[in-house]
Amino acid sequence: MHAETPAAHAINTPPARARLLQGKVRYCITVIALLLAVLTQWLGTDSQPFAPNEWLRDQLIALHNTDAADPRILVVDIDEASLTALGPWPWPRDRLADLAEILLTRYSANGVAFDILLPEAGSPDGDQRLALLAQHSSLVLAQSFDYSTTRPQPLREGQLAAPYRGPAPAAVPATGYLANHAGLAQARHVGNIGFIPDADGALRRLPLYTSFEGNYYPTLTLALIQCCNKKTDLPAIQPAWMRIDYQRDWSAYTVVSAADILAQRIDPASASERLVLVGSSSLGIGDRVTTPLAANRPGLGVQAAFLSTLLDWQSGSRAPRWPGRWLAAAYALATVLGLTLALPRLAAITSVTLLALCSLLWLPLAYLISIHDAEFATTGPLFTNLFLLAVAVPYQWQLTQRRSRHLLDTLRQYVAPSVVTELLRSDLADPLQPRALDVTTLIADMEGYTTQVESLPVEAAATLTRDFLDCLTGPVISHQGTLDKYTGDGLVAFWGAPLPQQEHADLAMDAACAIVRRVQEFSRQRVAAGYPPLRVRIGIESGPAMAGDFGTSFRSIYTAVGDSVNTAARLEQAAREFPHDIIVGAGTVARARRHRFTLLGERRLRGKEHLTTLYTTDPSMTVASPDTSAQQQAGTGT
Repeated sequence: MHAETPAAHAINTPPARARLLQGKVRYCITVIALLLAVLTQWLGTDSQPFAPNEWLRDQLIALHNTDAADPRILVVDIDEASLTALGPWPWPRDRLADLAEILLTRYSANGVAFDILLPEAGSPDGDQRLALLAQHSSLVLAQSFDYSTTRPQPLREGQLAAPYRGPAPAAVPATGYLANHAGLAQARHVGNIGFIPDADGALRRLPLYTSFEGNYYPTLTLALIQCCNKKTDLPAIQPAWMRIDYQRDWSAYTVVSAADILAQRIDPASASERLVLVGSSSLGIGDRVTTPLAANRPGLGVQAAFLSTLLDWQSGSRAPRWPGRWLAAAYALATVLGLTLALPRLAAITSVTLLALCSLLWLPLAYLISIHDAEFATTGPLFTNLFLLAVAVPYQWQLTQRRSRHLLDTLRQYVAPSVVTELLRSDLADPLQPRALDVTTLIADMEGYTTQVESLPVEAAATLTRDFLDCLTGPVISHQGTLDKYTGDGLVAFWGAPLPQQEHADLAMDAACAIVRRVQEFSRQRVAAGYPPLRVRIGIESGPAMAGDFGTSFRSIYTAVGDSVNTAARLEQAAREFPHDIIVGAGTVARARRHRFTLLGERRLRGKEHLTTLYTTDPSMTVASPDTSAQQQAGTGT
């Protein structure tokens, strides 16, 4: 058999295996969160995007919506007033022809598009006039494609007009159509008004082109632009489904009643050179849709908003395009990596607060990006944060609780509560692992303990010992010290472990002075009760030491070992030869910044080859200012 190497044994110990498993779980959580941050940007399709993204985008659209009028567009509404004045729908074809002719001639419109289907023939004269206008003027008629794949019988009604003759564009396939009657099939420009709402019923995008039986047909507003402008190409290739900007709501467009146009009651200049959309907002006709801005809007308003979108694309007046998906993914990735590193160091409530702040910070960024990119997933970073909140935070909390119980069981008897709290917040894998640290050791005991207790009953001796140790322990714990052990009538404590402390020497001196004062007060009480006085002897030294959990599989203790610890013990023994309660080594004097010291001279301590310089301090002496160096303080005093 081969002997197991120390490295292999370390890996196979239960704590090491637990840490390895925890690392793997954290790694999996991080990978899943990173994948979620990226994949949420490409979930869904052009026609049916990821629904939660749309809800937040709708709120952002409402925020940057404007009432500023679009002077390029005129909306002619066959409204309730027109129906009341001129009769119910459907109107005679002569009246529709009059409406188109007045707009194109009297009002000098740049082009007119009818958001109206005429599948059945009307009066011969009226249909002939409409057909001639559609063949020889800037009049665009409508036809509607059906995209349903569940209809038992494909929809075929009317006769389709001539298809688009340019290069094959990206298009949405249709399964059927509802077109005008055959008498209007020779129209030169015809546009599609069919659409598919999102899963929640809202209309957010329209097919720019539709394909049917190998031919391509533009949407109504694109056909209007192509009819009236020599520049017909958009500045960039667009997806088959194009999002409507909805930067303007219905109230932002110049809307006039069809009855006023027919009666020629408006100023001709108000319509000159505009693109005109003719349709109806009448509730009786029923052309109503849900948009991101409202639950009930005229379909004519959607066409106006899409026409504004296309005109902005054509003129280049849209905000510069940003890579919104990549920006959102980058934000989510940065959040995941930052929080993955931070969560092990934070309390659960702090982690939740940080996640909430990251989510709130994303909202103004999403608003800004939404102006420049209409397709990125607005809720992607929020879903990533939600995953971290649901998985990473509880997992880290569970690890912290387990770690807390272990640390508390080990340290609560001899470490200050504030130190335990800092240990729980630290990112040390095993804070009890022996480490080389710079520490200050304090060793204290009662002078003449045997003389004090030999004449006392056992119970009184035990009470004296307990009360005296309480005088020693309280200041150690209150000044963030670590209690190493009790030595019968004394104790050993140190500062600078298990966590490094910048002021460990000063904290130890603070505790020593407090111990002397408490013992003096305790001694006065005992003298008043007729007992002999008490005195404490304290030795303090600072320097490197190995601090950690030492012991065997049967019993272990958190302690510090090293030359500075041994020196502190020798200094405590040397105190019996001086009238001073506190004897301090040179290492502590060099590190302390808030105390004054008195030089006692040099002495060869037991077990030491060289002479050791000894100092003392007066517990009642006023501490020096922080900038007073120990070297300046050494040797001062009486």
